[in-house]
Amino acid sequence: MASDAVAQNAADMVTDSGTDGDQSAAGPSRRRGRMRAARGVLVLGGLLTVMGLSIILACFINDRTIEESKGEAVAEVVDTSLTRTVVRFNTDEGRVYIPPNGVLYPADLQTGQLVRVEYDSRNPDLVRVAGRNMVMSLLPVSSSLAVVWAVLLPVYWLLRRPTAR
Repeated sequence: MASDAVAQNAADMVTDSGTDGDQSAAGPSRRRGRMRAARGVLVLGGLLTVMGLSIILACFINDRTIEESKGEAVAEVVDTSLTRTVVRFNTDEGRVYIPPNGVLYPADLQTGQLVRVEYDSRNPDLVRVAGRNMVMSLLPVSSSLAVVWAVLLPVYWLLRRPTAR
């Protein structure tokens, strides 16, 4: 009898499956899961931040490309939608051109409006509204990143804080 009790206690200690151990066995694995989820939240925030910074970098590169071989024209706003604003303009060679991706920095443009544009004369697909540049991308990207981190940091904090026992 005494040997059965010793054997049972020894088995409980090895497998950590005693009556008190049921909650403690789930605790470390639950804690590990919460730590992984917390790291996942930080990785997600990091990826979204890199994406936002990449947008700003792409705007800078587009602006620099336009400046290297700048053509200027007056364009008519053909269509405005949520995803793009389509313009039509004449290039220096006299060709009528409608960039398939629309115009960069189209804030406050209306259909039928005439607007001055600057474009890359080597690639008229790359066109922006005259006088606008990458600075216009800073506000939307930074505010989006602020919202992302305002949501993710409290989630991270909740996942990292100790659970009540």
